[in-house]
Amino acid sequence: MRNFQRKLLVSALCAVAPGAFAAPAYHVDTLTVFGGTRNQGNSINDADVVSGFTTHPGDLHRHATTWTSGAPADLGTLGGPNSSVAWPVKNLHGRVVGISQTNTPEPNGEAWSCAAFFQIDSIGYTCRGFVYEGGQMRALPTLGGNNGYASGANNRGQIVGWAETNVRDPSCEGAGPGLSGQVLQFLPVIYGPGADAIRALPLLPGDSSGAAVAVNDQGLVTGISGACDQAVGRHTAAHAVLWDSHGNVTDIGVGALPAPFWNTPVAINNNGDVAGFAGDASDPTGNITHAFIWTQNAGVQFLSNAVDDNSTATGINDAGQVVGYFVAADGNLHGFVWDAQTGLKDLNSPGATDYSGVIVLANDIDNAGVIVGRSATDASGVRSVLQITPVP
Repeated sequence: MRNFQRKLLVSALCAVAPGAFAAPAYHVDTLTVFGGTRNQGNSINDADVVSGFTTHPGDLHRHATTWTSGAPADLGTLGGPNSSVAWPVKNLHGRVVGISQTNTPEPNGEAWSCAAFFQIDSIGYTCRGFVYEGGQMRALPTLGGNNGYASGANNRGQIVGWAETNVRDPSCEGAGPGLSGQVLQFLPVIYGPGADAIRALPLLPGDSSGAAVAVNDQGLVTGISGACDQAVGRHTAAHAVLWDSHGNVTDIGVGALPAPFWNTPVAINNNGDVAGFAGDASDPTGNITHAFIWTQNAGVQFLSNAVDDNSTATGINDAGQVVGYFVAADGNLHGFVWDAQTGLKDLNSPGATDYSGVIVLANDIDNAGVIVGRSATDASGVRSVLQITPVP
């Protein structure tokens, strides 16, 4: 009921004549967690389900978590120490996807793609994409390798991600004693609609590895194509790409700065608009990136014109509103919301919200304009999950 009333409110606001009021302020709710210090919301769908991760008191291991009407549920793991819902998941039928470590040792010493999303014990175990439904978590298959990743799901039964093959790719960074680089090739995949179905998507000519990160209800998929490298982006993200519903791949031309790395879509809406971040040619580390939106009609548009822009877009809704975060003048991260009419708005600017803390991440946005993200670390060392709702 709360979700329905909220949507009616937003619909009424949209009916007001343009210019009748300023950009709306937001009400911020801090969602209930399990008492741990590291918590984050990464996804919100139109059924008012928030997903992300939480920790428990005295424990920094992350567990994938959902919030339904504000109530948290720990989804557990596939036997290993960590799991997470790391990307926006738009399925409305009780299906959640993410990543989880297993209790199987990683045979090649790879960090794999999951390592960047966990705080402790991030390497040493194989990691698999999971689907959680009906109260159970199950692992998704690979393409013959050890590791996999699930990032997004639509309402057609499709899940997207990337999975290792058993091919040793010479463009991988490599692993060995004391190292944790990548060894095996990995490919963008669609899982489903069958329980164990997996299908690799094609790469751009000349590329050897890649990843699918998001899928919409029309079956359009966005992701990256490039070299194997580290399996966490960089030169794997040489090209931001779009696959149509038949699996044909197109370079969407994000690397216009140009930079041959970190050109990474993160989310796609049901109109086929893509949001993400592009690498900066001056910084191959990926510490400097630039938030963008890509549309079929207009191509790539960067969300900030600031000469010192350092921003990342993380979510988009069907109205074309984009959320993300940027490095503010104080050197800290600030969450933002962007639309074509008002541009980029710092969620910490005066009058933006009724929240007294700092919103450092805005990670996803639903079709009612509700944002989910994370607070700065407070005086007691806690990072909180925030649900940010537009009000008149």
